Amino acid sequence: MNSLDEIGRADGWRCWLCDAAVDPDMSVNDPRGPSIDSRTTRSKAKKKAKPVEPRLAHRGCNTGKGATEAVVPWADHLFVVDPVPIIPAVDRLSRKGGREIFARCPDEVDAKEAVEWLVDRVSRLDPDLTVTAEIEPGGGQYMIALRA
Repeated sequence: MNSLDEIGRADGWRCWLCDAAVDPDMSVNDPRGPSIDSRTTRSKAKKKAKPVEPRLAHRGCNTGKGATEAVVPWADHLFVVDPVPIIPAVDRLSRKGGREIFARCPDEVDAKEAVEWLVDRVSRLDPDLTVTAEIEPGGGQYMIALRA
């Protein structure tokens, strides 16, 4: 799968970084236009990291990550405390399986909303990874975890 159109269709024309829609008809020179991202930074490429399936990204999102690690932001409407960086946690779950704590929430309603968003986001970030969500009460807060 090499063409922009094939990758765009496979990713549902959504940027894997910011999760916003990508317009397939926009110029590839526009920051909101489509581009192919390898999920590998220049520093990782020098270390000969294993190749990763190409993903669809906005040109601006792809260019913005440059030599730094890509960051998938948590949704602004969620009330989470101490959220972990999503990509490294998902990569660990994908490689090793097991369980990862992703964040804490002050109440169960916030935790349920965050879990619903997180499971949906992870399903688009790594479609081959099947996760189950766990919400654990304790100490007046709710821990959000995913298990692979």
